[in-house]
Amino acid sequence: MNGANLDDLVDLLGRWASGRGPLYLLLAARLRALIDDGVLAPDEPLPPDRVLARRLAVGRGTVVAAYDLLQQEGRLVRRQGSGTRVAALDLPATRTADGVAANPLLLHILHPPDNVQLLTCAAPHDPPPALCEAYAEAARRLPGLHEMGYQAGNPELRAALAAYYTGRGLPTTPDEIVVTTGAQQALTLLTALLVAPGDTVLTETPTYPGALEAFRHAAAVVRPAASVEDVRERPALAYFVPSVRNPDGAIMDNPSRRRLATLAAEHDVPLIDDEVRAELCFSGETPVPLAGFHRGEQIITVGSLSKLVWGGLRVGWIRAAPALVSRLARLRAVHDLGGEVVSQLAAAALLRRLDEIRAAQLATLRARHDHLCAELRSRLPSWTFEPARGGQTLWVRLPHGDVDSFAQVALRHGVAIPPGRSFDPLGGHADHMRLHFLFPEEELSRAVNNLALAWASYDGAGRAVSRHPLVV
Repeated sequence: MNGANLDDLVDLLGRWASGRGPLYLLLAARLRALIDDGVLAPDEPLPPDRVLARRLAVGRGTVVAAYDLLQQEGRLVRRQGSGTRVAALDLPATRTADGVAANPLLLHILHPPDNVQLLTCAAPHDPPPALCEAYAEAARRLPGLHEMGYQAGNPELRAALAAYYTGRGLPTTPDEIVVTTGAQQALTLLTALLVAPGDTVLTETPTYPGALEAFRHAAAVVRPAASVEDVRERPALAYFVPSVRNPDGAIMDNPSRRRLATLAAEHDVPLIDDEVRAELCFSGETPVPLAGFHRGEQIITVGSLSKLVWGGLRVGWIRAAPALVSRLARLRAVHDLGGEVVSQLAAAALLRRLDEIRAAQLATLRARHDHLCAELRSRLPSWTFEPARGGQTLWVRLPHGDVDSFAQVALRHGVAIPPGRSFDPLGGHADHMRLHFLFPEEELSRAVNNLALAWASYDGAGRAVSRHPLVV
């Protein structure tokens, strides 16, 4: 599209105002989709806010608010004198070889750049032997198996997950479990059911960017929580990661967990407890789920095997009240009918070996965590961080400059890093980055060496904010 052609943009926006919620959120949602699909190309100019407002027959404040929201997300750049443009992209192409537009946020995952160490994907890279054995067991059971995985998931896996939570002191029945294709689908389904355009979603900061994307695409107003007490303001949904938070590996203490669960129940606020990394506490003790402190129907637990076992094992789940599970199962059936059965059978087998798998993963992760911390202290002593209490990532702060501009320098030195803005609902934490320690020690040393070389050549000057790849 020619950015100067206002009529073209209006045609592309289509019936943007036909949904529910504030107009600025609906406009931002449509522009976001056009940007992410590559229809509005990097560096493409957008009309001045007054001009677009007049053409759309809305107040100027509607366009200004939409532009400002997209600027916070890193999708637009606004400068006095040069107007509003689609943010630059640190990747060479926005279309695949067949000419189909690719979501720029996914390009580092779908089309990884050559000879670059990707620190953007914090999920286990190598499948453990236990996974191969679990699939072999599942394959042996296929003859005569008539279960196709429709509805809420394979009955055996649902029963295994119910037993898993019951074993953690949270009595659970299979009708309180719905199986999903990973935790990201779980968050997307929950958002679709519980959030309408214009609704407020309360999150921590920093927090998991995949959740922020799901909430934004639902045209919600995402607001950071100053404390658990903010649940009193009755948002449409609250999202917390109390057990080994992504990105910093923090763990919420039990009094705060109890307070959060109690407030959600008292104020009738649906509360998502993201437990994807809960089994990766370096102490070896798995924290009590939020639902263990209050059995109200408001508390919803999300889990997955992608962080504990392997990133390619796309099996997740939701633990919730049976009525909500039934609604989720019907919604999922509309999208994909159900999950892939062999993976679900393998997941059930893996749950039976959970203690063994966790022990092996924790031994590896603790060693690599300590190695990365030592390398950073040695090679980049001006960078600051707190050692993680679990998980796979460190939350690192630069002494000056911002990570969006430094990330461009790092990419030229062979390392892709996720800037902190991705983890903040308001686009803050610009001086932070998340570094994972999933690579073997030798690769971690090479990554830190390249980061040190990049840092030595970095002048700290601010540059145009650019979109960065989706991080997990």
